[in-house]
Parts: sequence; C-alpha cells; structure tokens
Amino acid sequence: MSDDRDDAPAAAAPAPLPTPADVRAAAERLAGQAVETPLLRADALDERIGGRLLLKAEPLQRTGSFKFRGAYNRLSQLPAGAGEGGVVAYSSGNHAQAVAAAARLVGVPAVIVMPRDAPEVKIAGTRRHGAEVVLYDRSSQAREALGARIAAERGAVLVKPYDDFHVIAGQGTVGHEVVRQCEALGCRPDAVVVPAGGGGLMAGTGLAIADAWPGTRLHTAEPDGYHDHAMSLERGRRVGAPGAQAGSFCDALLAPIPGELTFAINAGRVHSGVAVSDREVGAAMRAAFAHLKLVVEPGGAVALAALLAGRVETAGRTVVAVLSGGNVDPATFRAVLEQGDGPGAA
Repeated sequence: MSDDRDDAPAAAAPAPLPTPADVRAAAERLAGQAVETPLLRADALDERIGGRLLLKAEPLQRTGSFKFRGAYNRLSQLPAGAGEGGVVAYSSGNHAQAVAAAARLVGVPAVIVMPRDAPEVKIAGTRRHGAEVVLYDRSSQAREALGARIAAERGAVLVKPYDDFHVIAGQGTVGHEVVRQCEALGCRPDAVVVPAGGGGLMAGTGLAIADAWPGTRLHTAEPDGYHDHAMSLERGRRVGAPGAQAGSFCDALLAPIPGELTFAINAGRVHSGVAVSDREVGAAMRAAFAHLKLVVEPGGAVALAALLAGRVETAGRTVVAVLSGGNVDPATFRAVLEQGDGPGAA
C-alpha cells in the first residue's frame, strides 16, 4: 500500500522571508515618518582603529532607536479592521516606545508588556507616547505568554519585536540608507558591524547590504554571556547563550536565542559574531560622547565597542558600525562617563 495518502499530515510550509525588494518598499513607506539618520565619523576614532570608521547614528531616530522603523512598517500595514482591538507588544524598552509611537500615528490603541527592571527612561517614554504599560517580573513570568494572553483577551494584534516579516523589512531601511550614504561618499565598506538582540536589525540591514555589496563582510556584536548569535553562527543552528548567569547592562540585547526568521536570513549572510564586555561597552559610550557628542545606550554601543576592542579587522579598511539607540537612564550614563578610560585614552 502506498504511503501517499490524501489524509497524511502535510509538512508545515516555511515562513516567508523578506527580500531586498521588501526593504526598498519599507523605505518608501517610511519616507516622511522616519528620520534619515546621519553617517558620522571622527578623526580620533579613525586613528584608534587605523582605518576609516563610519557610524550610523540611530539614537537620532524617532523614539531614540532604530526600532521605530520596523514598528511603523508593521503597523502601517494592518488590515482594515485589524486595529480595532489595538496592538500588543512586549519589550524591554525600545520596541515598546516604537510601537507606542507608531500606534499613535496610525490611530490605534497600544498595550506594552515591559519588565519591571527596564530603564525608567524607557518606561516613561512608552507611556508618554500614549500606550498602556503592563509590567512583569523577568524571573517568574514569560513575556511572550503574557502578551499573547492580553492580545487574545482584547482582540488585539501582537507585534513581535524582531521575528516578524514587516518588522525585519522596516529595520532593513538602516542598511538601505547606509548604502546610499556610502555611495554618496564614494566608498564601499569592507565590513558592517550591527548590534544583535533578537537579530531583526542585522537581518534587515544584511538584506540591503548583501544585495548592494556582496563582498562586504557582516558581523553581529553582542554582550559577553548573551552572544547567542555568535554561537549560533559558528554552529550553524540556533542555540541559546548562558546569559542568565553572566548579567549585562546592555538591557536591549538580552534575547535568549536568535529569532527563527532572523536566523534564517542571517545564517546565509553574516560572516561571524563577536562579543564584548560591559567595560568595553562603557568605553565605547564614552568615545561616542567625547568624539561625536552623541548619547548612546549600552546595547546601542556594542558594535562600536567591538571595533575599538579589535574584535573585527580594521587596519587600512573602511568599516561601518550601527549605533542602534540612545535610550539610557541619566544615572547609568553619568556613571559610565565618570568611570573614565585612564591615562592616555583617546
């Protein structure tokens, strides 16, 4: 008897992945809504790495991070009637503020699930954009389950922070802008380094960069102990990192494992992942403030930290690093600045 029976369960079709064309469509959708952030440089930073360093300044983006790009691209495409119950999101802060701001722009209510220990500046920012904030305990509650329950109760649309087709395409507009800005400068980077939490920024940016410059190397940057992308890329499959024991003040990058969609994109495009210590992140935050006059949050500074610490080859090369956000509590930022880098620091 043949096993090809009509009633045999069919294998689940793989989820569709965004393409460079989807990133370009997102750029058109975001025109006039998102800020085209500048690509900055400083002689002192070039001297420190022995090459040319270009920094994509996403702290200057709407809501203070790249997350607005993906949130608005997702919410601007809600089907008719889908927003009647509003939207629900879970986030430690940057996605929270981005979804709250995008929801206000498109005219739907938003509920945001946030950890109680999230930076107060991020909680306050989310409320300021008009969202209802529901706080939870990281140690005893699962944000995914809580978000799904609220969405079901209210008939709301759940907007995931990174593992979403339209969110990834929206984040890719960072890379889309980098390509145009580098072409205007007459340069093509040898490498692009991007902070990674769930991997959405790297996935979207990688789509745009690899399409324009196939020879440019892509690297994720993460805090020590939460370097799940580095481990997953090395092993060729999604694995979690032992971050719960390590701890890090890079609150925006504490996702326990790469996203399914994001890793499916990154596995074929990203050359490697690198990890940095909190001390190295603090030094990068001070460097950005000293030489660019820019406030960068810990998670937003990991790519710059990786380059200043020598994790990626830079001598004689042109390298782009994404500074992904600037939402840091004043007390935390002040403490980082007061630490200093010792005698002889650039």
